[in-house]
Order: sequence, then C-alpha cells, then structure tokens
Amino acid sequence: MYIKKIMLSVCLLILVGCQAEERSPLDVRLYNTDDDAIGTATFKEEADKVTVKVKVEGLEQGLHGIHIHEYPKCDAPDFQTAGNHFNPEGSEHGLMHPDGAHLGDMPNIEVEADGTADAELELPGATLMDGNKSLLRESGTSIIIHSSQDDGVSQPAGNAGERIVCGIISLDEATQDEKPSDPTETNEDKEKK
Repeated sequence: MYIKKIMLSVCLLILVGCQAEERSPLDVRLYNTDDDAIGTATFKEEADKVTVKVKVEGLEQGLHGIHIHEYPKCDAPDFQTAGNHFNPEGSEHGLMHPDGAHLGDMPNIEVEADGTADAELELPGATLMDGNKSLLRESGTSIIIHSSQDDGVSQPAGNAGERIVCGIISLDEATQDEKPSDPTETNEDKEKK
C-alpha cells in the first residue's frame, strides 16, 4: 500500500512537471489592427506570479496601457472581442486604486522614439497552470496594448484609449508554426504574393 502511494506521488510530480514545461515559457505573437505581427510577449511561470516580457515595434512614442483581457479573441479592427480586463476576483481597476487591481492590470509600457518597447512586467497572483487565476483557464485570455497610458484609477479600464495591439494567450496559439507577417509590408505588397 505504501509503495502504491509513493508511485502515485511520483507519477503526479512527473505530470505536473510536464504541464509546466508545456506552459512556461509561453510565447505569444502580438498583432496590430492591420493583422501584422509586430512583436511578442513571453509569459513565464514564477513563484506566486507570471512574468511577461514584451517586445514590440511600430507604435507611437510614449506610455501605453497594457492589460490581460478575459477572452482569447483578437478580431480587428478594434479587438473588442477580447472582452474586459481579466478580473476573476471582481476587483476594481487600477494599480493605484485603493480597491484594485484587476488580476490583468499591469504598469504602462514606454515606447521609445524609434517605435519600439522592450519591457518586463509582472502579474502577481496569476498562473499558467490550472485554476481560477490561470491565464490559460478555459480556452485562454489575451493581451492588449492601448493607444494611451492607463491612469491607474479610472473605471473600468484607466482611460487607456483604443485597443491597438492584441495577442491570444492560449496553448493552441502558442504552438502554431505560422510565420509572422512583415509589419513594414504594405497591403499592395501582400496582394502581389
């Protein structure tokens, strides 16, 4: 009986280890409203949080709000299909709100004069494993970059402006081998192919 319990425990540890390898790190392509791939977000499971490394190009200089949204949908032109911010606990929006924040709230990213941003952010309390706070629960979630900065307190989304970049956070999307399109290519060039 004791040996069966040990074997069961070893099998569970192996399964959890395989799940962690499959889910972390998780690379997600980021697309603009023209459906051009303009960057990546890499999600990595850490103790009591998920780190998010964002690399993006082709945006206007300045601060931009960035959030995790509740649905794994990025339908152009406005990405409204991504739904509201990921908020499994029913909190108020904003990292500076006394009753906040949504689990999907993150600090603004800063885009440089050349249109690029390279930022490392954290989602305390989130996970890539199973559970209510999982970014991969049900069929997944999405990551959105907005046209303006998040003010950190306004409801429901910080007055961050239009949704201009979206990426689907799901195991299905992360494992696709599709080559991203060239963000500098014009629609006319695409039609010639």
